[in-house]
Amino acid sequence: MASSITQESIDEVSQKTDIVRVIGEYVPLTQRGNDWWGCCPFHHEKTASFSVSVEKRFYYCFGCHAGGTVFNFIMEMEKLSFPESVEFLAKRAGVQLRYSDGGYVPEKDDQGAKLKAEYKDLYGRVATMFHYMLTETEAGRFALDYITKRGISTETLEKFKLGYSPADRTWLRGFLEKKNYSAEFLDNSGLFSRKYPATAFFSDRLMFPIFDRKGDVVAMGGRFLRGNADKSPKYLNSGDLIQYKKGSTLYAFNFAKQAIREQKKVIFCEGYMDCIAYHQCGICYAVAPLGTALTDEQIRLVKPFVDTVLLSFDSDGAGQTATKRAILLCRRQDITVKVIRLSGGKDPAEIMLNYGAETLTNEVNAAILDNDYLLSKLLEAYPNTTPENKSKASLAFFAYVDSLQSDIQKEACLEQLCQAYNIDMEAVKKDFINRGQVSLRIRNENTAQDNGGSPPRLKTTAELRAVLTAVTEDAGLFQKMRQEISADDFEDPHAKKMFTIMEECCEDGAFSVSGILNRCNESDGLRELILQSVQEYSAHAEQSVEDSIRLIKRNALKRRRTEVQERIGRMERSTLPEDQAQLAKLLAQKMDIDKQIALLKE
Repeated sequence: MASSITQESIDEVSQKTDIVRVIGEYVPLTQRGNDWWGCCPFHHEKTASFSVSVEKRFYYCFGCHAGGTVFNFIMEMEKLSFPESVEFLAKRAGVQLRYSDGGYVPEKDDQGAKLKAEYKDLYGRVATMFHYMLTETEAGRFALDYITKRGISTETLEKFKLGYSPADRTWLRGFLEKKNYSAEFLDNSGLFSRKYPATAFFSDRLMFPIFDRKGDVVAMGGRFLRGNADKSPKYLNSGDLIQYKKGSTLYAFNFAKQAIREQKKVIFCEGYMDCIAYHQCGICYAVAPLGTALTDEQIRLVKPFVDTVLLSFDSDGAGQTATKRAILLCRRQDITVKVIRLSGGKDPAEIMLNYGAETLTNEVNAAILDNDYLLSKLLEAYPNTTPENKSKASLAFFAYVDSLQSDIQKEACLEQLCQAYNIDMEAVKKDFINRGQVSLRIRNENTAQDNGGSPPRLKTTAELRAVLTAVTEDAGLFQKMRQEISADDFEDPHAKKMFTIMEECCEDGAFSVSGILNRCNESDGLRELILQSVQEYSAHAEQSVEDSIRLIKRNALKRRRTEVQERIGRMERSTLPEDQAQLAKLLAQKMDIDKQIALLKE
């Protein structure tokens, strides 16, 4: 039976929680008599109809009729379950919860709950130690100088708990072992190399603690500062851990959620430094994906609070590809999207340093709607000069129109396309309806054309399509593939090469579209396929990869069965006793392979 929080613990949390103080952090409240009043956070209003009763420990809105206890309020505002809201408020009130099995952690509800709590505690301690190394030691002085020269204030440095990991890669292990952590616990912490457990994963880097939505440190990111840049990735990031899932966590969400709720918008930006720059400039509704492409889960984290998503990715090719992909993901979840075009510098951190907070704020306020952004990029890529360009631009824009949830929006955007390219609306509508056939025709035309020295166009096999789909997702989807198959299971050499590159990126904590592109040669055609795959991202990527995994495993087993069958044929012609014994083993192998193939067909 699942363990649950005892009623006595729930009552204790309720008694020790000041409901006015908690709700007052989300809603400005004014006292009138014995009650407190403010504008309701659950619907738009100008006259305060939302009341909080200290005596009854209850809130109620006379406008939308929302009401309940402080637990209900936190559940609604933080999008937590009831047990999570109790745990959230218990931590704040300093109450140690008891569970129905008599313990202090829920053993059954989440098999790893105790372990998660222990690893959060470990990462919190390590973050504090790294922060001390940065701010108080001579060893961290150069990293402190670097971050100061980037314009990061002492207040911001303290808020985000930035740190420095020592250059001695054996120091951290020794330090933690003296704190009585077990070898097995440290081996599985993600802080040390899998191959060389005594060696720290992060060394001689500027450290960025990664917080969960409650403010607990759950992972780390580290920036390279000195040494041979060709041999070290610019950023190293924690992989998925028991307490941390990269694809469902957003950097700085714990700091940004209040501003996100108030502003009803969020900025998705490129990385740690950009996000920190926005916050230092007073734009506190900025968050960042964590070393990976933006995911559906990350969008769902903010969706309950926002009307608009603003995208602030780099202006290079990988950044623009990420922008286009993020637009489609957000629009599929019916969220309005705008794009921030940074004209004052290459990224928010540079603008903050060189021009100040006001300039960065103006850039944000000047963000344009995604349809205007996409059409401007299409006009750059396909000038309105030839019928072929008009056809290619239309097809590229159709992917965006497809992502819209409103027929009225679709109609308006198709009209906008017609105006931009001076084409007939009826013709565009016909092509939109028959977009699959149009896409095939254009691809055939491109294949027939002389490449003129450009990379060769690769044939997209099922195996190659599988790994390309994983590129468009995140490390989580690739890890799923990696657990089921290996590079040796691939028959397509290009798919095998891509799979190997992705494995290297995972090992280095650099799994992202840009990280993978950086490891591909210009001459083999893989870079072009990756960019095309990202632009044609499918909403059914996970199912597509699962189907491909089954196909790859089945084909690998068939090749293995052919090898075994050939060996059986040779053994059957032999009369030697040792060959007869080997023949029995081979026949057993063939039966086992046949069973595995049959299971994959189910």
